Amino acid sequence: MANLLVTGGAGFIGGNFVHYWTGAHADDQVTVLDALTYAGNRSTIAGAERAELVVGDIRDNDLVTSLLRDREIDTIVHFAAESHVDRSITGPDAFIDTNILGTNSLLKAARSVWLEGDGRDHRFHHISTDEVYGSLGPDDPAFSETTPYAPNSPYSASKAASDHLVRAYHHTYGLEVTTSNCSNNYGPYQYPEKLIPLFLLNALSGRPLPIYGDGMNVRDWLHVEDHCRGIEACLSRGRPGETYNIGGGAELANMTVIDRVCREVDRAFEEIDGLANRFPDAPAARGKASESLKTFVTDRAGHDRRYAIDETKARSALDYRPQNGFDEGLRATLRWYLANEAWWRPLVRGQA
Repeated sequence: MANLLVTGGAGFIGGNFVHYWTGAHADDQVTVLDALTYAGNRSTIAGAERAELVVGDIRDNDLVTSLLRDREIDTIVHFAAESHVDRSITGPDAFIDTNILGTNSLLKAARSVWLEGDGRDHRFHHISTDEVYGSLGPDDPAFSETTPYAPNSPYSASKAASDHLVRAYHHTYGLEVTTSNCSNNYGPYQYPEKLIPLFLLNALSGRPLPIYGDGMNVRDWLHVEDHCRGIEACLSRGRPGETYNIGGGAELANMTVIDRVCREVDRAFEEIDGLANRFPDAPAARGKASESLKTFVTDRAGHDRRYAIDETKARSALDYRPQNGFDEGLRATLRWYLANEAWWRPLVRGQA
């Protein structure tokens, strides 16, 4: 039996992890700490049994310390972060505050309670990103755990700093930590500003599909359920002090992803009765192709060209392997959004 504190557990990846963990570990207790900013949503973890939401900020060191002590927390799974690159370009301060200062606050509390307090067995697992490694050329080898850090956006720079803090608390103080660097996640409960839900929902509403630059930036796509499985492997089999890259094995150009999103939306209108009545503004509702909405826009400043994950270490040390193929995962994701309009509709209105 474990007592988990999941920071950012009402967000996209954190919320999926809460559902995954409570379903797979029936005896464990889960406390979710989330500030419920724009990307956090109570409804994301509705129905997750044995998961209690505490609304609060990871920078509140007194709050975090009391949660660890009073609830006898032995495992922190740290998702809480500002994560949207575009937002980091226009407003980097929030990323420094949450991703660096917030992570330091958690680490201080963990050190105080776990190392200077009762000395309990513990684990601090830190969720990071492949973006800390910078950008790859078309023929460069994929990122491994030994790839030098070279972050290119305020977001990735703030995550790189938090990674270094986690490492330092292990080597300096002996805190039992692991870190995982993941590739681009997709799946249920993702906030609509991210590429796949943005293009899915825009295609349903007849809004433009904005494509940065030439659309040939490459990412590795990881279904969020596989990511949760990878985190579980890090917690159960990962060695303290180690970092593991978690990938999805689907390295695709953005344009390829967009074309597949359009294809899946068009297919859904052919297969699902009544969809045209629900989404009359979609081109597919009138028998037209969703790709007609594609619109090229000015490229993002400092846009990294390619990310790719070498997950050899996770495969060999953790027995991790992604189980969701991209096409099947994308189709399931679209069907989830179609079935959960009540979850995403208020978020889309809030963005308007």
